[in-house]
Amino acid sequence: MAAITTGAHPKELWPGVKNWFGQVYDELPREYTEIYDEETSDKAYEEDVESYSFSLAVEKEQGKGFTYDEHTQGYTARYTHSVWGLGYIVTMEELEDNQYKDKAFKRAKMLAQSLNQTKEVNGAVPFNFAFDATNAPIGDGVAMCSALHPTMAGNQSNVAATPADFSEAALEDGLIAVSLTRNNRGHITNTKGVTLIVHPNDQFNAIRVLGSPLTTTDAGNAINAVRQSGAIAKHVTYHFLTNTVNWFIKTDYPEGLKLYQRSPYRFAQDNDGDTLNAKAKAWERYKFGITDWRGIWGNQGV
Repeated sequence: MAAITTGAHPKELWPGVKNWFGQVYDELPREYTEIYDEETSDKAYEEDVESYSFSLAVEKEQGKGFTYDEHTQGYTARYTHSVWGLGYIVTMEELEDNQYKDKAFKRAKMLAQSLNQTKEVNGAVPFNFAFDATNAPIGDGVAMCSALHPTMAGNQSNVAATPADFSEAALEDGLIAVSLTRNNRGHITNTKGVTLIVHPNDQFNAIRVLGSPLTTTDAGNAINAVRQSGAIAKHVTYHFLTNTVNWFIKTDYPEGLKLYQRSPYRFAQDNDGDTLNAKAKAWERYKFGITDWRGIWGNQGV
């Protein structure tokens, strides 16, 4: 195991350093909390299992019996928790010879920031592989955003039929698609968009489209139909998206994007009895994922 020795910061052994910099920074507000619905867990993994609804009613012919439908199980979304952690070891000599104990290194804060950043990166993974069925299939065997989601009513889609960069018109098309969301039996549902998710490259476009009372596409003073209808009012600039043109609409469909938190952030310190080295570590256990793909709609952009 690597240890932080007196050789790691030789300047700390002699007076003369005014300040140490580069250790901590201002963090972004938590972005995953605006995207995922968080639940707690007390098991090694959690499973959300789809249950099919009934089909449309069938006309009963006179003198004949009713038609009876089946109620069956669909696909399973499994969330297997992972432990994410990091630590550091400081030698007894490094602690003893440090001339800047009054300006102690902010190592515990650095550790917390490392785990916070890791959690944001992990939260973005389903989005960064949203259209990749080969490397990141969800419970039904296809990509999170796909036109091939298998159901008892045939394949269904939560992806733009024609990829388009984010714009007012493209957002309108996406919201129309969301409003036509069907359940696993093909019934139209009352589904709405709640949060627009964009890369930082599109953050100001998103502000203009959602905030302007008039359309942003022409000079005719037409109303901004998206804002006027209240179809969607909030956006998240997701700094952890790796593709600059992909954008998404989170919907209000139940059991969509989820974070299962198995154990919260923890920090611990101890000392090695033989070397007198000081040790510290931080960790937490969780899993991001998606249960029902209808909770998200995606556009790959161009």
